[in-house]
Amino acid sequence: MMGEVFAAVDVGSYEIALKIFELSMDRGVHEIDYIRHRMDIGSETYASGHISSAHVDEMIRILSEYKKIMRSYDVTHYQAYGTSALRETSDILIVRDLIEQRTGIHIDILSNSEQRFLDYKSIALKYDQFEEVISRPTAIVDIGGGSIQISLFEKDALFATQNLKMGVLRLHTAMKQVQATRARSMELIPELVNSQLQVFAKMHMKDKKIENIILIDDYVSPLIQKIDRAKKDCGSVTGKEFKKFIEKGASVSDQQVAKMLTIPEDNVPLLFVSSALIKCILDITKAENIWAPGITLCDGIAYEYADKKNYIKSPHDFEQDIIACSQNISKRFLGSKSRRETLQKIALTIFDSTMELHGLSKRDRLLLNIATILHDCGKYISLVYLGDCCYNIIMSTEIIGLSHIERAIVANVVRFNHEEFEYYNGGNGHYMGFSREDYLRMTKLTAIMRVANGLDRTHKQKFKDVTVKLKDKKLIINVDTMADTTLEKGMFGNRASFFEEVFGVKPVIRQKIML
Repeated sequence: MMGEVFAAVDVGSYEIALKIFELSMDRGVHEIDYIRHRMDIGSETYASGHISSAHVDEMIRILSEYKKIMRSYDVTHYQAYGTSALRETSDILIVRDLIEQRTGIHIDILSNSEQRFLDYKSIALKYDQFEEVISRPTAIVDIGGGSIQISLFEKDALFATQNLKMGVLRLHTAMKQVQATRARSMELIPELVNSQLQVFAKMHMKDKKIENIILIDDYVSPLIQKIDRAKKDCGSVTGKEFKKFIEKGASVSDQQVAKMLTIPEDNVPLLFVSSALIKCILDITKAENIWAPGITLCDGIAYEYADKKNYIKSPHDFEQDIIACSQNISKRFLGSKSRRETLQKIALTIFDSTMELHGLSKRDRLLLNIATILHDCGKYISLVYLGDCCYNIIMSTEIIGLSHIERAIVANVVRFNHEEFEYYNGGNGHYMGFSREDYLRMTKLTAIMRVANGLDRTHKQKFKDVTVKLKDKKLIINVDTMADTTLEKGMFGNRASFFEEVFGVKPVIRQKIML
């Protein structure tokens, strides 16, 4: 298979970045150029929800230059993403269309969970150390302009992730508003962020000890790599070494810091804001080591593309991380593990046995799996309004790796497992942003989920070894059990009729008595 040249564009909160990569079977992903243009659109959009005409003109100018650079490298494919600054812009559809008309570059907007997942994937794919580091209690701290994401790992598995709206630009803007000096900012930032960090620690860490922090940011990470250049494992410092370095730099002017570190003077205030934030996280987690692999969102974009095109093979099971994250959400809201596992087994068996019927993808199977895991999370709030409560919990809870639309599909599948189905033309606000294809995916998954739930209506896991086959416009569901299934069979009709409406096939239960 021939290689290709790929370009990744990150329209971020405070810079627009372009990375050019060479992709090949023998070398995998190889970076060949990296261009950055400092541009603070985050402060503007976080404050007003709009991007000024002057900034839009500058974006068009920069992206036009990037298009020329891409042509000079004979780029075959590119992917451009916007993050929180564009995500929080109220007229983003107009801005994106204007940029595309003027530059020919189409910008997709990443949800927060998609953005953080790309960052996380680029670490795992780029560094052999990743698996070793996350085998011990580890926090990935991903610091952006608008927010930070903290993801906790234990024994190779992701068990919690949380987004906190206290990114570098937000904090920097807050410090400018109160006219704080650098020294004063280092005192005030902990006051702003520690309350949120303490809530996070109380919810997710409890008595867990965090040994390592994997840091993703644009200011402190390059600095740590410079400090650590002489060591074998480039990009690693202890928590104590980091705190000493920050204390040492606190009394030096911005100009001197910029000269010492060979960075633009404009970046120095943001460097210290990010440092203050990291120090707070070190204090809360009591982590002993910081590892800064020096990856960027552009790396994640390139690695995801290379993975899809089979230039590289992922060393880590990312789908399992999404499932583990969902299981921990279920646990937090007191979901039933035994009920979840039974529903999961039945639903996935139906999905796998009816591929020719539904034509859904492997990704849709993952969404169904997550829906079974979170099927009863709403009971934590109300048993009467179970469907609505499930929907609101899922839509309000970060599931790293899922897009907003995917999370909405899961939330609606779970909701309609408990409530009457609402059709697309009914003016349902829960379908905002859905395409026709998204609606049909959700409808098919709901039909499968309802049948699976009908087979365990009494929550007593009566059915063992469920098998499914299609025959003469019927979905034959064979179940082995010694239990009385009068209730399941009697209440199955309504759920079976919706499946028949969606697929044109009638589900039928056939019971084989176990001896």
